[in-house]
Amino acid sequence: MAWSTRQLADLAGTTVKAVRHYHKVGLLEEPERLSNGYKQYQVSHLIRLLQIVRLAGLGVPLAKITTLDQSEERPDDAIAVLDAELADTIDRLQRVREELAVILQHRSSASLPPRFAPLAERLTEPDQSLVMIYSRVFDDHAIGELEQMIRDTPVSAAETALAALPADADRALRRRLGEELAPDLIEAHEAYPWLRDPGAYARRGAAHAEATIGQAVGQLYNVAQLEVLHRANLIATGRLEQLEDLERALAGKNDKG
Repeated sequence: MAWSTRQLADLAGTTVKAVRHYHKVGLLEEPERLSNGYKQYQVSHLIRLLQIVRLAGLGVPLAKITTLDQSEERPDDAIAVLDAELADTIDRLQRVREELAVILQHRSSASLPPRFAPLAERLTEPDQSLVMIYSRVFDDHAIGELEQMIRDTPVSAAETALAALPADADRALRRRLGEELAPDLIEAHEAYPWLRDPGAYARRGAAHAEATIGQAVGQLYNVAQLEVLHRANLIATGRLEQLEDLERALAGKNDKG
């Protein structure tokens, strides 16, 4: 007795398309054809197709089915390797599910590193973007301190005002916010050493970190926010002469305007 492609596929619990693909990749030999061109599958083809379907159902990639056929190793050795690979895949998928559960619980951005998902509500959209970039620029120690800092430090009134600051905010408001934000920076620098020398924790060196973060900050915050951050940083690090230079430069710019 011989079977057509459709009959063979039905017997093996698969599809005609799958059978044709197995022919194409060399897993299943082509049968003889009748004079009218119809394929005539034999018992050997059915047995082989059942083997392919069974192994594929166990998760063996088609390429590895070919390797398994040609391997001098015992079949149970190859199955043991497959089992280990599937165990790794299950572990990875379980970790993904755990991360998704945290994201759903806190309604956080899926783009945030998992450890920051519970903290998403404390972060503005620019802050979340910076956290994503920080996680690629700085090492695990720095990122651990960043996570701890966000977790333990309440959002101050100055930070809230900074987040809402429009680009056309007047100079007096920018000056005041810089002064109000500076104590927050001083406290953070004292509590978290990596902030005092972030380049020491950079994965690809201080220059790369400075350039990357500088470009990111420049595009994530408006001109008024950038000025406030610069003012606060100058005050927090005791660079008061540079702050005076900034004031003179801005005053001269206003006079020219």
